[in-house]
Amino acid sequence: MRDFRKVGIVGCGLMGAGIAEVCARADLDVLVAERGAEALATGRARLIASLDRGLRSGKLTERERETALRRLSFTPDLADFSDRDLVIEAVAERLNAKTSVFEQLDRILADDDAIIASNTSSIPIIDLAVSTRRPQHVVGVHFFNPVPRQRLVEVIPTELTSPLVTDQVTSFAERVLGKTVVRARDRAGFVVNALLIPYLVSAVRMLESGVASAEDIDNGMELGCAHPMGPLRLLDLIGLDTAQSVAESMYAEFKEPLYAPPPLLRRMVAAGALGRKSGRGFYLYATERG
Repeated sequence: MRDFRKVGIVGCGLMGAGIAEVCARADLDVLVAERGAEALATGRARLIASLDRGLRSGKLTERERETALRRLSFTPDLADFSDRDLVIEAVAERLNAKTSVFEQLDRILADDDAIIASNTSSIPIIDLAVSTRRPQHVVGVHFFNPVPRQRLVEVIPTELTSPLVTDQVTSFAERVLGKTVVRARDRAGFVVNALLIPYLVSAVRMLESGVASAEDIDNGMELGCAHPMGPLRLLDLIGLDTAQSVAESMYAEFKEPLYAPPPLLRRMVAAGALGRKSGRGFYLYATERG
């Protein structure tokens, strides 16, 4: 199997920062791109805060924390990614934003065998692959939040992805990052969200129709079904805007009404009530934004 030593991460939000952290902790050379100095500073601060939490909890030693930080570098310019072996895109869940990144990377990467992967949670990977001249080297690699703690990764090849590329990325996620991999067909929602999103939006519809309060819905699933987190608390953790984007992508592909975002979800997103990252969703949070 191919060894990826130089990894690029495009985007340093919650998911991008988490992916960058696990790669740095795996002793890889990690270059993170964000647009502009402010976004870079915010992303770097997010990464440092996560490493500090690992240190305080005893999951990292001081030496491991410092080593991970030395493996991380940051840039506002995708042109600096020319020497990367593997690049994982983790920008906003919008097709045009992602295809723009893929088109740029396709021109920039010096190695014709370099792999471009997407952390999209719902957009069909083929829609990204065909924006490049190397669709055989494009694959979906979907991590879960929070990335340092969640063990699962979905690997999603397209009809054009080389089987060798799929095997290389699967081996990387398992052997280097220590994740458990499930392979999914290239269908909107893949495996996990295809099951999860109908459940989450059903909980929003239940709240919207006045069947029960948010607390009662969540307590019912946590205490009655042994779920570690109720659906509305989980939506707040995921981000309501992200959940809406996934639901819209799935509804666009399958036209299944159960996938459609409920009006309440749309209105909360429009109001900026995005969950934990905004400080307000189905619940109020006193934590830092992002």
